[in-house]
Amino acid sequence: MSEFIVPDWPAPPRVRALVTTRAGGVSGEPYASLNLGDHVGDDPAAVAKNRAILRCRLPAEPLWLRQVHGTRCVLAEASTPGVEADASVSFRPAAVCAVLTADCLPVLLCDVGGTVVAAVHAGWRGLAAGVIESAVAAMHRSNDELMAWLGPAIGPAVFEVGDEVRAAFVAQDAAAGAFVPHGAGKWLCDIYELARQRLAVLGVGSVDGGGLCTASAADRFYSYRRDGATGRMASLIWLEDAPAV
Repeated sequence: MSEFIVPDWPAPPRVRALVTTRAGGVSGEPYASLNLGDHVGDDPAAVAKNRAILRCRLPAEPLWLRQVHGTRCVLAEASTPGVEADASVSFRPAAVCAVLTADCLPVLLCDVGGTVVAAVHAGWRGLAAGVIESAVAAMHRSNDELMAWLGPAIGPAVFEVGDEVRAAFVAQDAAAGAFVPHGAGKWLCDIYELARQRLAVLGVGSVDGGGLCTASAADRFYSYRRDGATGRMASLIWLEDAPAV
């Protein structure tokens, strides 16, 4: 049986969002079972079936991106599947923005008026390069009118990184406080905190979610850091039709 996470955040009624888990699909090990990634070595027929299972919960087929840990944000209703980008934005009802993750941080965004939504794939490279800033700029709204929800990602107790990762953030903000020493040249990184810091600088005051660790819940989430060969979960957001006046 499929298990979906519905974000708990103060989004307007027109904004709909959900996050998949690894439960409820047809893929075999090591991708069991609702793998939605078509680039990880899984049987293409199984991935197609899993996407069909998900599609039943959505108003349209999501815009599946070719994610490259960059900063490009595309318009979902004007893009073709497989476009190279790490975020998408939509102003049109039923255009589904989606990102795939298995430890990287999915960030969902909307405005208080329920007129625009965005989905962001925010691994540490994308965060450092400015992928959240790119998506926020593409929404064309005052930043203080935006809100964010942080989805399942590798948690701060297990996300070990090297000096080069910390240096990438400290070079931009000497006060970046998301790193705890963890041995010579190693740090434990709080990717949620890094995202919150970026959102705070942008003036996005409403930030919810965080705290669901992919690497620590093998029965619920895929984790590349934990398993290597594994599937991908989807974080999706879209607008419903405006109510008739």
